[in-house]
Amino acid sequence: MKFQACLMSATLLGFTSAVSAVSSFGPLVTPAQLSEGLGDVQPLILDIRGDDYSKSHIPGSISAPYGLFRGPKDNPGQVPDVATLEQTYEALGLDTGRAVVIVPAGKDDSDFGAAARVYWTLKSSGFSDLSILNGGALAWQNQDLAMNAEAVTPQPSELEITFSDNWTAQTEEVVAATRGEVDALLLDARPVDFYEGRKSHGAAARPGTLPGAANLEYSSFFDAGSPAMSSSTSSASLLEKLGVEEGEEIVSFCNTGHWAATNWFALSEVAGLDNVKLYPGSMVEYSNTDNEMENTPGVVKNFLNKIKGN
Repeated sequence: MKFQACLMSATLLGFTSAVSAVSSFGPLVTPAQLSEGLGDVQPLILDIRGDDYSKSHIPGSISAPYGLFRGPKDNPGQVPDVATLEQTYEALGLDTGRAVVIVPAGKDDSDFGAAARVYWTLKSSGFSDLSILNGGALAWQNQDLAMNAEAVTPQPSELEITFSDNWTAQTEEVVAATRGEVDALLLDARPVDFYEGRKSHGAAARPGTLPGAANLEYSSFFDAGSPAMSSSTSSASLLEKLGVEEGEEIVSFCNTGHWAATNWFALSEVAGLDNVKLYPGSMVEYSNTDNEMENTPGVVKNFLNKIKGN
């Protein structure tokens, strides 16, 4: 089931927000919707941009840099342990009973992956009222909505969380899927050069992809040049294009679980497909094992690709 994302980009855009019925805004919220609903909902707004927060941000938002939700340099996609996550959430003043809106930079479509990864981490930790500001801080600014540089110090909270594996695929499960021992569609969210082994992440031991994986580039869910996710195709259309049945397991992966989080979010949260999982460590973690890979060039070709900067 190997096909390229370019064959699908025209038809995979724009799904119906059929899920997250308990969410105050739904999985995606526009700047106008957030601005209009702030008084009624009073969400905790997490600005994940890092240093740009100090320059200007949505009034009342809290700085929660993306790195807080990521792993070490040699395995960036690794999920922090539960104790570390709990400490992070408490320091940010998070409460599982309060709505959370995640704000990425919004400079390009890749920025969305950061918000989707934070959303996935929070959902797996027991948070249910979650939204992503579609288009990020830049979209908010471009609509001339209020911003300031007044830093907000969170009121610490007390939490006791567990991390659910409902939306997670670990390396062992992925290996089983590559061997046909588990029935799952392995979906590579990376651009085609990574999928075909011409490029690789700096922390990956080898270029290539998972055996039997299909390729659906994360950018397929965005209009060209837009940092905001599109919104208008049915889950039935996605199932047909992916060649899977309702409820069949889909495992989204990329290099470090960043772009893959966008595909997970689009399929699971926006289109409402069941049994969609994210492989957080993705190809960096997998390539550093001894397990079989596909589309891996020979030693000479791999060396030449690196010289060419590919």
